[in-house]
Amino acid sequence: MSKLDLWKDPWPLDEKQCPCDVHFTRCLAAHGLKNQRIFHFGTGDHHHVGLQAPAGGHSVLGITATEAEYSSYIRLVVENPVLGKHYKVLFSDIYQTNLALLPEFDIVTLFHVGEFWSANNAPFASLDDAGLIEGMAGKLASGGRLFLYTGSFAYDVAERLIPPIASRAGLLEEPRFETLRVFRKT
Repeated sequence: MSKLDLWKDPWPLDEKQCPCDVHFTRCLAAHGLKNQRIFHFGTGDHHHVGLQAPAGGHSVLGITATEAEYSSYIRLVVENPVLGKHYKVLFSDIYQTNLALLPEFDIVTLFHVGEFWSANNAPFASLDDAGLIEGMAGKLASGGRLFLYTGSFAYDVAERLIPPIASRAGLLEEPRFETLRVFRKT
Protein backbone atom coordinates (compact mmCIF):
# COMPACT_ATOMS: atom_id res chain seq x y z
CA MET A 1 0.00 0.00 0.00
CA SER A 2 1.35 3.43 -0.87
CA LYS A 3 1.67 6.27 1.62
CA LEU A 4 0.10 9.72 1.51
CA ASP A 5 2.12 12.22 -0.49
CA LEU A 6 2.31 15.13 1.95
CA TRP A 7 4.23 18.41 2.05
CA LYS A 8 7.42 17.79 4.01
CA ASP A 9 8.76 21.23 4.93
CA PRO A 10 7.25 23.63 7.46
CA TRP A 11 6.10 26.97 6.05
CA PRO A 12 7.50 30.04 7.84
CA LEU A 13 5.72 33.38 7.83
CA ASP A 14 7.03 35.29 4.81
CA GLU A 15 4.64 38.15 4.14
CA LYS A 16 6.38 39.07 0.88
CA GLN A 17 5.89 35.60 -0.56
CA CYS A 18 2.58 34.58 1.03
CA PRO A 19 0.74 37.40 2.83
CA CYS A 20 -2.70 35.77 2.98
CA ASP A 21 -2.72 34.96 6.71
CA VAL A 22 -1.56 38.47 7.63
CA HIS A 23 -4.11 40.02 5.25
CA PHE A 24 -6.80 37.82 6.79
CA THR A 25 -6.08 38.89 10.36
CA ARG A 26 -5.95 42.53 9.21
CA CYS A 27 -9.35 42.02 7.57
CA LEU A 28 -10.81 40.66 10.81
CA ALA A 29 -9.50 43.71 12.69
CA ALA A 30 -10.53 46.22 9.99
CA HIS A 31 -14.10 44.91 10.01
CA GLY A 32 -14.24 44.64 13.80
CA LEU A 33 -15.02 40.94 13.64
CA LYS A 34 -14.95 39.19 17.01
CA ASN A 35 -15.89 35.75 18.33
CA GLN A 36 -15.86 34.11 14.91
CA ARG A 37 -15.78 30.33 14.40
CA ILE A 38 -13.04 29.95 11.79
CA PHE A 39 -11.90 27.01 9.65
CA HIS A 40 -8.40 27.76 8.39
CA PHE A 41 -6.80 25.69 5.62
CA GLY A 42 -3.01 25.79 5.91
CA THR A 43 -1.74 26.76 9.35
CA GLY A 44 1.87 27.32 8.32
CA ASP A 45 4.61 26.70 10.83
CA HIS A 46 4.02 30.27 11.99
CA HIS A 47 0.41 29.55 13.11
CA HIS A 48 -0.29 33.26 12.62
CA VAL A 49 -4.08 32.98 12.42
CA GLY A 50 -4.30 30.70 15.46
CA LEU A 51 -1.99 32.86 17.53
CA GLN A 52 -4.23 35.89 16.86
CA ALA A 53 -7.40 34.01 17.85
CA PRO A 54 -7.47 34.75 21.60
CA ALA A 55 -7.23 38.53 21.11
CA GLY A 56 -10.38 38.52 18.97
CA GLY A 57 -12.22 35.87 20.95
CA HIS A 58 -12.12 33.69 17.83
CA SER A 59 -12.25 29.90 17.78
CA VAL A 60 -9.97 28.57 15.05
CA LEU A 61 -9.85 25.04 13.68
CA GLY A 62 -6.80 24.81 11.44
CA ILE A 63 -5.66 21.97 9.22
CA THR A 64 -2.16 21.03 8.15
CA ALA A 65 -0.69 18.08 6.29
CA THR A 66 2.84 18.86 7.42
CA GLU A 67 4.17 16.88 10.36
CA ALA A 68 6.57 19.65 11.41
CA GLU A 69 3.70 22.20 11.53
CA TYR A 70 1.59 19.83 13.60
CA SER A 71 4.52 19.28 15.98
CA SER A 72 5.07 23.03 16.34
CA TYR A 73 1.35 23.43 17.16
CA ILE A 74 1.70 20.83 19.91
CA ARG A 75 4.70 22.70 21.35
CA LEU A 76 2.77 25.99 21.22
CA VAL A 77 -0.17 24.70 23.26
CA VAL A 78 2.04 22.85 25.72
CA GLU A 79 3.94 26.09 26.35
CA ASN A 80 0.80 28.29 26.25
CA PRO A 81 -2.22 26.22 27.40
CA VAL A 82 -4.60 29.19 27.04
CA LEU A 83 -3.97 29.12 23.29
CA GLY A 84 -5.38 25.59 23.19
CA LYS A 85 -8.77 26.93 24.31
CA HIS A 86 -9.05 28.99 21.12
CA TYR A 87 -6.96 27.15 18.55
CA LYS A 88 -7.07 23.51 17.47
CA VAL A 89 -5.21 21.92 14.56
CA LEU A 90 -6.10 18.79 12.63
CA PHE A 91 -3.38 16.79 10.93
CA SER A 92 -4.80 15.57 7.62
CA ASP A 93 -4.66 15.87 3.87
CA ILE A 94 -7.37 18.48 3.17
CA TYR A 95 -8.82 16.20 0.50
CA GLN A 96 -9.54 13.57 3.14
CA THR A 97 -11.81 15.95 5.04
CA ASN A 98 -14.93 14.23 6.31
CA LEU A 99 -17.50 17.02 6.12
CA ALA A 100 -19.89 15.12 8.40
CA LEU A 101 -17.43 15.62 11.27
CA LEU A 102 -17.22 19.40 10.91
CA PRO A 103 -19.46 21.94 12.65
CA GLU A 104 -20.84 25.16 11.19
CA PHE A 105 -18.39 28.05 10.76
CA ASP A 106 -18.68 31.82 10.52
CA ILE A 107 -15.57 31.98 8.33
CA VAL A 108 -13.80 29.50 6.08
CA THR A 109 -10.40 30.26 4.57
CA LEU A 110 -9.46 28.23 1.52
CA PHE A 111 -6.31 30.13 0.62
CA HIS A 112 -4.50 27.08 -0.73
CA VAL A 113 -7.15 25.38 -2.88
CA GLY A 114 -5.49 23.54 -5.75
CA GLU A 115 -1.99 23.74 -4.30
CA PHE A 116 -1.86 20.31 -2.69
CA TRP A 117 -3.88 18.01 -4.94
CA SER A 118 -1.80 14.90 -5.59
CA ALA A 119 -2.64 12.15 -8.07
CA ASN A 120 -0.90 9.78 -5.64
CA ASN A 121 -3.39 10.72 -2.92
CA ALA A 122 -6.48 10.58 -5.17
CA PRO A 123 -7.35 6.97 -4.19
CA PHE A 124 -7.50 8.07 -0.53
CA ALA A 125 -9.36 11.35 -1.10
CA SER A 126 -12.92 12.07 -0.05
CA LEU A 127 -13.04 15.35 -2.00
CA ASP A 128 -11.48 17.11 -4.95
CA ASP A 129 -11.04 20.89 -5.15
CA ALA A 130 -14.63 21.49 -6.29
CA GLY A 131 -15.97 19.22 -3.56
CA LEU A 132 -13.80 20.99 -1.00
CA ILE A 133 -15.05 24.46 -1.93
CA GLU A 134 -18.69 23.38 -2.21
CA GLY A 135 -18.54 21.27 0.95
CA MET A 136 -16.97 24.02 3.02
CA ALA A 137 -19.44 26.58 1.62
CA GLY A 138 -22.11 24.23 2.95
CA LYS A 139 -20.52 24.48 6.40
CA LEU A 140 -20.91 28.28 6.47
CA ALA A 141 -23.55 29.77 8.74
CA SER A 142 -25.99 32.18 7.16
CA GLY A 143 -24.07 35.44 6.71
CA GLY A 144 -20.76 33.57 6.99
CA ARG A 145 -17.79 34.37 4.78
CA LEU A 146 -15.54 32.30 2.55
CA PHE A 147 -12.07 33.68 1.75
CA LEU A 148 -9.85 32.84 -1.23
CA TYR A 149 -6.27 34.04 -1.82
CA THR A 150 -5.63 35.60 -5.23
CA GLY A 151 -1.84 35.28 -4.91
CA SER A 152 -1.78 31.48 -4.72
CA PHE A 153 0.19 29.80 -7.50
CA ALA A 154 -2.93 27.63 -8.00
CA TYR A 155 -5.45 30.47 -7.77
CA ASP A 156 -6.64 29.64 -11.31
CA VAL A 157 -8.27 26.51 -9.82
CA ALA A 158 -10.36 28.53 -7.35
CA GLU A 159 -11.08 31.21 -9.94
CA ARG A 160 -12.44 28.58 -12.35
CA LEU A 161 -14.47 26.68 -9.73
CA ILE A 162 -15.97 29.48 -7.63
CA PRO A 163 -18.58 30.98 -10.04
CA PRO A 164 -20.84 27.90 -10.37
CA ILE A 165 -20.30 26.91 -6.74
CA ALA A 166 -21.06 30.43 -5.50
CA SER A 167 -24.28 30.40 -7.49
CA ARG A 168 -25.40 27.02 -6.10
CA ALA A 169 -24.30 27.77 -2.53
CA GLY A 170 -25.79 31.28 -2.32
CA LEU A 171 -22.44 33.04 -2.04
CA LEU A 172 -22.30 36.71 -3.00
CA GLU A 173 -18.97 38.37 -3.61
CA GLU A 174 -18.06 41.27 -1.35
CA PRO A 175 -15.28 43.82 -1.91
CA ARG A 176 -11.79 42.33 -1.87
CA PHE A 177 -9.51 42.91 1.06
CA GLU A 178 -5.90 43.26 -0.08
CA THR A 179 -5.11 39.87 -1.76
CA LEU A 180 -8.29 38.17 -0.54
CA ARG A 181 -11.56 37.52 -2.33
CA VAL A 182 -14.48 37.45 0.06
CA PHE A 183 -17.85 35.76 -0.41
CA ARG A 184 -20.80 36.01 1.99
CA LYS A 185 -23.42 33.28 2.34
CA THR A 186 -26.93 34.64 1.91
